[in-house]
Amino acid sequence: MIAESYLVTEFILSGLTDQPGLRLPLFFLFLGFYMVTVVGNLGMITLIGLNSHLHIPMYFFLFNLSFIDLSFSTTIIPKMLTSFVSKKNVISYAGCMTQFFFFCFFVFSESFILSAMAYDRYVAICKPLLYTVTMSPQVCLSLLLGVYGMGIWGAFAHTGNIMFLTFCADNLVNHYMCDIIPFLELACNSSYINLLVVFVVVAIGIGLPIATIFISYGFILSSIFHISSIEGRSKAFSTCSSHIIAVSLFFGSGAFMYLKPPSVLPLDQGKVSSLFYTIVVPMLNPLIYSLRNKDVKLALKKSLDRITFFWKRKHNG
Repeated sequence: MIAESYLVTEFILSGLTDQPGLRLPLFFLFLGFYMVTVVGNLGMITLIGLNSHLHIPMYFFLFNLSFIDLSFSTTIIPKMLTSFVSKKNVISYAGCMTQFFFFCFFVFSESFILSAMAYDRYVAICKPLLYTVTMSPQVCLSLLLGVYGMGIWGAFAHTGNIMFLTFCADNLVNHYMCDIIPFLELACNSSYINLLVVFVVVAIGIGLPIATIFISYGFILSSIFHISSIEGRSKAFSTCSSHIIAVSLFFGSGAFMYLKPPSVLPLDQGKVSSLFYTIVVPMLNPLIYSLRNKDVKLALKKSLDRITFFWKRKHNG
């Protein structure tokens, strides 16, 4: 068995479907998703970078959320697209571990950047007079280092756990990407210790941000209810609405995938549900923040006016 396990130098990803008739339509569907994700997140990054009035903590974190979403999608979708057009979707052991590492890194980074954004909203609404001091550039940078530091920790913990597994000849991964649940099912020496490590890492990496978000919004709601004017309450709610939607989509879809035992949610159904937080959420985030945010819409209008002005001057001059 041990000697046989050394022969597994590559994995075959089963992909999303084994029905040939669905492959081409799915290829174009997910290619479209990816193009919208790239354009949306790159647009958000460019917009925040070019407009000085968006150089405040809220948009500093949004800039990084867009970077994480763009990178997250790029880690998953290009390889996924090949499964729709190739007869045998092969990935090397090293390639699979690399994809899994970056997948974990961006999942953990996204969960912590969302918690940092919740803390930013808490300070803005509950301590507005101290906002500039509390959310100073040094504090924002420290929070960002914490976000990516936890991302690296989660990625090393999960990937290290997987690399201790032995794969005994069978190399067909029942997924469209390298993920931890199909690996645990595939390994011949998977034990409760491996499951325990997964549980502890997820509890810390996802539980801490969720707790931070809930506590922040507890204080936010308390402050909003103490605002006397309806207009003031409405304005306070509007500054949080985009973030609440993004948090609900990301953590809700992730919880549906990972917080149910395999007997309740079979792996084939889990594959479909994981599409939501790996592909749909990174695509929707820039749309949520641009459509529901006056500052972003104003910055977009200014940027388009600037482009139109230079274009007209170039062609009329």
